[in-house]
Amino acid sequence: MSFLYQLSLTLHNITRWVVLILAIIVLVQSIIGWLGKKTYTDQNRKLAGAYGGFFDLEILLGLILFFVAGWGKTLINGGSQVMSNPASRFFAVEHWMIMLLAAIVLHIGSSKVKNSNTSHKKFRNSFIWYGVSLLLVLAAIPWPGMATARPLLRLFGLIF
Repeated sequence: MSFLYQLSLTLHNITRWVVLILAIIVLVQSIIGWLGKKTYTDQNRKLAGAYGGFFDLEILLGLILFFVAGWGKTLINGGSQVMSNPASRFFAVEHWMIMLLAAIVLHIGSSKVKNSNTSHKKFRNSFIWYGVSLLLVLAAIPWPGMATARPLLRLFGLIF
């Protein structure tokens, strides 16, 4: 496999964990702030921004991986074959489309949070929109045990 493939796969895998950790932190802060009637702070805003920024990076790395791995060409040249194979369909179509939808939900939520006029509404919108985004992400990850399973951690060809 090419170096670019290994590099993009490794970075995509590492970034996945950063995105998941940031999403969980943001959601925990949101529910605590929402139910505890806390003040939405600059730290909350920065963490949500980090979640969005790393998610965008993950999308970019995924797009690079999509084309480096040949899924784009495979989809164009053999669309019906790809669609009839569940594993191929997952990576050629479903995975990236659900992730893109999750990114859209995240950015709509970010706008809703930014335009909210009280801390209560900011935390509530943060929890709802970022929570839906995270649920979509979790649904689109090829977890162990699934037909499309991938290892939990890959580092330049090493599988953990």
